[in-house]
Amino acid sequence: MFVRRKKNKSGIISIQIIDKSAGKYKMVETVGSSSDPETIERLFSKANKRIEVLTGQNKLPFNRLAEADWVNTFLHGIERLELVGPEMLLGKLYNEIGFDEIKDDLLRHLVIARLAYPASKLKTVDYLYQYKGIEIDINKIYRYLDKLQKQQMQRIQAISYEHTRKVLGNRISIVFYDVTTLYFEAEDEDDLRKIGFSKDGKHQQPQIVLGLLVSSGGYPLAYEIFEGNTFEGHTMIPVIEAFKTKYKLKQLVIVADAGLMSDKNISSLKLQGFKYIIGGRIKNETDIVKKQILAMNLKDGKSKVITKPDGQRLIVSYATQRAKKDAYNRQRGIAKLEKAVTSGKLTKKQLHNRGYNKYLKMDGEVTIAIDYSKLAKEKKWDGLKGYITNTEFSKEEIIENYKQLWMIEKTFRISKTDLRIRPVYHYVKRRIEAHICIAFIACKIYKELERQLAEKKSELSPEKAIDILKTMHALTFITPHSNTKYTRLLIKTEAQKNLIDLFDLSWVSQ
Repeated sequence: MFVRRKKNKSGIISIQIIDKSAGKYKMVETVGSSSDPETIERLFSKANKRIEVLTGQNKLPFNRLAEADWVNTFLHGIERLELVGPEMLLGKLYNEIGFDEIKDDLLRHLVIARLAYPASKLKTVDYLYQYKGIEIDINKIYRYLDKLQKQQMQRIQAISYEHTRKVLGNRISIVFYDVTTLYFEAEDEDDLRKIGFSKDGKHQQPQIVLGLLVSSGGYPLAYEIFEGNTFEGHTMIPVIEAFKTKYKLKQLVIVADAGLMSDKNISSLKLQGFKYIIGGRIKNETDIVKKQILAMNLKDGKSKVITKPDGQRLIVSYATQRAKKDAYNRQRGIAKLEKAVTSGKLTKKQLHNRGYNKYLKMDGEVTIAIDYSKLAKEKKWDGLKGYITNTEFSKEEIIENYKQLWMIEKTFRISKTDLRIRPVYHYVKRRIEAHICIAFIACKIYKELERQLAEKKSELSPEKAIDILKTMHALTFITPHSNTKYTRLLIKTEAQKNLIDLFDLSWVSQ
């Protein structure tokens, strides 16, 4: 290509870009026309720079001073540097699950921010502005939380449930229930935020109790919040009943820890036709049943079934590894007691019948000693674990399903550690509920990311994948000569490229 000065009949000179190909000349474009000599020279210079853009042969300066000018000109043309990685993948999963049915961009921003940079709503405002170029007033977020709680929460849980049903099929009929506590930084109590037994060790701070229902695989299905001093055993039935009614489920199998299953809860489950698998307290069984258990003489990995008079089945299993752990924990507890007894530093708080203090006995009025005969009897139970059920599952299926309870503990860990759902900074109940709803969506996306990574046989953890996403930016800049705006995705590392290929990610400038 070259620049041509073409003189018209009127005397005006047109500055044209000409392309010569296969011996033929073709006009590419006319840059401008003028009769003024200075203007003609400026057009001529502009045409040469335009050729550099058209041919992709931008000439770099060869001296340092000119190079510095070129760099400064380029930097001056940068409009913004935007973090786009989280939206590329987490936004894609958000859509695939179906949350994009909720036509609120602010919900999307709050959820993805909770996954990428979990923080208070005030700090989330800073994150959206600094990393996404999105300017949102904090009061707009608070107003949206009110809307979310009032209009969208139920729809969000339904979307999550429907996606999980598609993924799991019939396995969604087996659900797992547990509770945790979420504490507040403020010290004042109210009708919801109350001081109670804290699973985070924050016994002096008000809290709420969160009941969570998850599926096989750990997908969050439903949740409910309760007053902070609510006994955890009283939370399960309301959550399960509401879940079954909402989705018109004919049958559910509830898997829960023994601590949640009081006689009243079991009676309620039976009355409503629920099936259940719960941890069995084998040491609290009748003397007849306990004799049967100890007479089993089970080997590692083996189990047997005892049918109880009320029709429930008690499955008892034995694991060598569990026996070693039981023995180790007991010995460690006894060592502390022996040290305390020897030093004479036992206090009133140790004179109760909980934990390893049950091995203490008092002789006469003041002598305190360790009851080693009771300790010897306790060893017989090492490695034994009980499960109570009214299902027709095989004993192997019972044990396997109960083992999956760890997934709900993992879901709680994800919520508290990765998503930083607590401490909670809101004080109004409706906003507390909206805050937990946002964390619920984020947790669902996190678990879906985990599932797809495993399905694709990737060695990446969700945490590592999100860390990589947080390094992926897009640069928007204006070229110094043509004033053309461009946006380019900045992908430089193999980790970034591999993640893009793994999920077939694409990004389009907004």
